[in-house]
Amino acid sequence: MTVPENILSWVRVAGQAAADKLGSNIVAFDVSEMLSITDIFLIASAGNERQVGAIVDGVEEALLKVGVKPTRREGDRENRWVLLDYLDFVVHVQHDEERTLYNLERLWSDCPQIELNLDLPPAEEA
Repeated sequence: MTVPENILSWVRVAGQAAADKLGSNIVAFDVSEMLSITDIFLIASAGNERQVGAIVDGVEEALLKVGVKPTRREGDRENRWVLLDYLDFVVHVQHDEERTLYNLERLWSDCPQIELNLDLPPAEEA
């Protein structure tokens, strides 16, 4: 199954918004062949709960600007793993510890990874 271009563009908007809020390890998987409930999982990490919240807010704001609203938002009470469900795609923003523990990349490794072409901020020099 091929994911429609409009959904891919929304996922790229969400990915860029996560990158703009300094989200790390941002990846997207085409899960359309494995799941009937959604087409794409976008996953991003953050080093602390405040940053998880900032990334989630940034993704929501960016997608609202292009007319896309989530149907569901879960996990924002603790900001360790927040899920934004847009029906055709799901955004997972995870604290680094949850990302390591649940390892969604391993779970979905059989699914094609989607090239996001993000404009990443320059790496900080030590």
